[in-house]
Parts: sequence; C-alpha cells; structure tokens
Amino acid sequence: MSSNRGFSKDTVENFKDVPLQAIIKLDKFKPRSYQLSVCNAFEKKGFKKLMCVWPRRAGKDIVVWNLVIREALRKIGVYFYCLPTFKQARLVIWDSITNDGTRFIDFIPKELIAKTNSQEMKIVLANGSIIQLIGSDTYDTSLVGTNARMIVFSEYALADPRAYQFCRPLLNANDGTVMIVSTPRGKNHLYDLFQIAERSKDWFTSRLTLEETQHISMQDIENEIASGEISRELAKQEYFCSFDKGQEGAVYGKYIDRMRLDGKLTLVPWESNFPVHTAWDLGVRDATTIIFFQVIGTSIRIIDYYEQTSVGLEHYIKYLSTMPYHWGKHIAPHDIKVRELGTGMSRLEKARQLGIRFVVAKNLSLEDGIEAVRSTLPKIYIDENKCSKLIKAIEGYHYEFDSKRNVYSPKPVHDSNSHASDALRYLCISLGFVRKGTTPEELEQRYQEAMHGGQHNMPTPFQDPRY
Repeated sequence: MSSNRGFSKDTVENFKDVPLQAIIKLDKFKPRSYQLSVCNAFEKKGFKKLMCVWPRRAGKDIVVWNLVIREALRKIGVYFYCLPTFKQARLVIWDSITNDGTRFIDFIPKELIAKTNSQEMKIVLANGSIIQLIGSDTYDTSLVGTNARMIVFSEYALADPRAYQFCRPLLNANDGTVMIVSTPRGKNHLYDLFQIAERSKDWFTSRLTLEETQHISMQDIENEIASGEISRELAKQEYFCSFDKGQEGAVYGKYIDRMRLDGKLTLVPWESNFPVHTAWDLGVRDATTIIFFQVIGTSIRIIDYYEQTSVGLEHYIKYLSTMPYHWGKHIAPHDIKVRELGTGMSRLEKARQLGIRFVVAKNLSLEDGIEAVRSTLPKIYIDENKCSKLIKAIEGYHYEFDSKRNVYSPKPVHDSNSHASDALRYLCISLGFVRKGTTPEELEQRYQEAMHGGQHNMPTPFQDPRY
C-alpha cells in the first residue's frame, strides 16, 4: 500500500467485477501516512476489532468511511455507521463535505449505487450490500434483528456505551467487524475499553497525538490558545489525546457536548412577540456579563451575550437602550443590594435611578446553583454566533486538578470563564421569577411606591424632592 496512491496497488485485483471507470473514482481517496496503519490492520492483517483514538480533525471518519465502502463492495452484507445521535450522523457524514469539496457519499462511485434513501440515510450498492447511518442512542431499536457484517462507532466517547455491548453478540455470530474511532473525553467508557483493547491480541489499537500526525501545525494550536479560542487543558485532550485532563475537570462539559449533539448550539432567532430577559454578573474590577434570553413554552432561548470590563453601570444600561428588544425581567446577583461605603447607595438603587429595575437572584449556595444549571441545560438553546464567548466560557469553567492528592477542587476555578458561568447560574435559579411574572420583592416594591413614592428606600441625600 502506497502513501501516495493509498489503495491503488490492489484495487483492480480486489474489485474484478467493478467497472474500470468506477475503480478510478473509488481510488481517489489517498490515506495520509499515519492512517495507513489502520488500513493495513483491517485489510491486510484481518483484525476484526479496531480502535483509533486520534486528534481532532485528523480525518478519522474519512478513512474509516472509505474502509467501509471498500469492504461493502468486497463482501455483501449490512454495514452500520453510528454517530452518537441520528442528527449528528446526518451532519458529520451524510451532509458533510471535506476540505477539498468532496461529499462523503461521493466517495462511492455513482455506478456502484443501486439506490439511496436520504430520510433513513441508507445506501444500497449495486452488489446488494447496504450501508446505513444511525444514531447509537437508538441502538436497541436500530440494531435489533439485523445481520450486520460491520459496525462503526464514531465519537464513541460521546456515545451510549450500551450500544457496543448490545452489538457484540451480533458481530460474534456473524464473524463481523467493529471499528471504534474517537477523541478522548476524560476517563470514561472510551478510556475503559481502550485499556482492555491495548492488552488484547484480538484488538488493533492506535492512539496518536498531534506530534505524530502533524496534520495541524503546533504554532496554529499555540495561536488558538493565546487568543483564548481553546484552553491549554482542552488542547491536551483534543489534539494530544490526553485522557487525564479535559472533560473530567469541566463543570458542564458533558452537558455542553450533549447540547451540541442535540443541535441546541445553533442559530437562535429573536422572537419579537416575546419579552427578552437578562441575567447579569456584575463585576467591579472583573468583567460584567449579560445574557439575553427568552422563555417560550418549556424552552429557554439564549439569543445574545455581552461582556465588558472597566466601565460603570451607566455603560451597560446605555447599551441596553440601543437594543430593539421588549424587556422582561432583569436578573442580578444578590450582592447587588450591598451598599457602597462612599455613597451609602447600593448598585440596585443606582440601577433603579438609571432606569433599570432588577429582580435579585436567590442567594443559593454555589453547589446548588451549579446543580440548577445542570438540570436546566437540557432545556436551553444557545445562539452559536452571538454567544460564542458564552459557550467557550461555559465549556472552560472547570475544577482544578490537584495532582498530588489526585482529586479535583471542591469549587470551580475563578478565572475569565467564571463571570459568564455565574450569569448563567443566576439565570437558571431565577426562572421562577420570569415565569410567574411578579416576585415578592416586586409586590413589596409596588406597595412601598404606592405609599411613599419611588424613592422610599434611597438615602435622604439622594432623594429628589420633585418626586
């Protein structure tokens, strides 16, 4: 097998019944040098169990997809290609286009396709083989009664581990093949299976780092880290295939992964018929962050995000005045009620003077607030463009790992990710205010204003006699 022509050396010999025109098209895929080991392990050495733990963007799916195509042309059977969800299977494979403009499906010459079913993401080849894309989350219905010759689990670290356990008897009975390809997500089920596979003579395993693949320059990764696009810890996981860091330390990591798989990090339009609420984390020396969201039915839709440092409350309220939204509730942390020593006025009172009436989030413990976020995230949609900083901050919010004690810190690290994550926490613990319409504080406020006017709780020097 040549790294220049990849499969070309034995193509004609292995596909004698395939038209020459189709062979030329079939042979257009050229494996990169580091991909040849898995090609050889499967096609030359006959491994039936293969696992590749490779860096992000290393071409895992491209090489395995082509191996599936070739095997389906050699041996008639059913071939399943599983992503964690059906939606992701469509996004990553069925509708995907490679960097050079090639659609994944176009790796199969049209002369060799008998028919396709886009709704079921099923391809029937001219020789009778079937290649079908499914979500491994529906393994108990998608794989029941099938006679699969080969099953691929892509992004296995994010998949339901029961899917592989379910299909093992099917493959054993049919002398079938399983291929598992993924990037790590901490020491979860992928890590456990990799440890077993590495010790077994029945498995081919390949774990590569960016230093070995060199498919992206090290300088590009350093630039991403320096610009804040990715943390160094996440880079270790994504590009150096580290099981030790990354997902385990992330407070909301697996929840954000699930949102991404479920298509909840997407374009989220503003619905002008519904009010827009805001949730704030108010910094003094640190950043102040504002999350703009709408509650529509049972879903929470985060449509915008704003972050700034070293400016006063006036700046943020002026910024809100430029927005086209019809405002609902403005949620602030409980410490907004603390009075400043110099003026005796709290920021809650100052905001009211400037035209913003905040409702104050409940004073829950950090741990309870984090649990509130975790339970609410499945109901949240986040605009991936306007809120890209927010998404990065939530993903980067993490516990610090103590290598000496081999444990994570009890509380998340306070860094640049904390402010956005805190605003999200205040949002999640205050949804009752938004849905009920009127808080006890607002009722008391209305009563006091009716009895004493709008400045009843301001210090005397700041009360305006005109009101």
